[in-house]
Amino acid sequence: MQKILLDIQYLPSIAYFAAIKQADEVWIEAHQNFVKQSYQNRCRILGANGTQDLSVPVNHRSRKIPIQELTIDYKQKWMNTHWRALQSAYGKSPFFDYYADEIRGIIQSKCATLFEIDRQLMTLCLKYLQIDTPIHFTKVFEKETKGNVSDLRSVIHPKKGLSELPWFKPTPYHQIFGSNFAPNLSVLDLLFCEGPMAGSILEQSRA
Repeated sequence: MQKILLDIQYLPSIAYFAAIKQADEVWIEAHQNFVKQSYQNRCRILGANGTQDLSVPVNHRSRKIPIQELTIDYKQKWMNTHWRALQSAYGKSPFFDYYADEIRGIIQSKCATLFEIDRQLMTLCLKYLQIDTPIHFTKVFEKETKGNVSDLRSVIHPKKGLSELPWFKPTPYHQIFGSNFAPNLSVLDLLFCEGPMAGSILEQSRA
């Protein structure tokens, strides 16, 4: 895998960052329309009652809206809900306190658009994971990729299984809850549980 094209996602999964780590160059789709029921506005974490999806409410009706124009619905108290869920799930994890303040700061900063909060959180996670792969944002929307760019838009999706992620082989690590390992959660699960070792586990997750 050399050049890849990914959609923007909210606190993306481990497979998302594994793809970035394995690539030589990454393009993030900045001009597609918002896709409902995707990871663009949701992530998956692990708590005492199993996996849980956290969803950012957006001002979206039936018409198609470019992802950069999609605004967040702050009439709903989602920020407190997300942060309480993260505290409940990971407050006792080894590295929660190490990362919590910066993550909470972005979640509660009231970014106007979904694209902006996704971008800021992705950038922060890349820093934590010490991934320096060049990241670019597309200038226009193109349905088909050109050249040797692998199109991974919508490949990492809540309704798709791990078998559809050929570059990714989940590497188990110690999780706070559950006796069975839950693969490919939000990268926050990996960061809070493993801290500086997260990058090494991503490296081991090559298929």
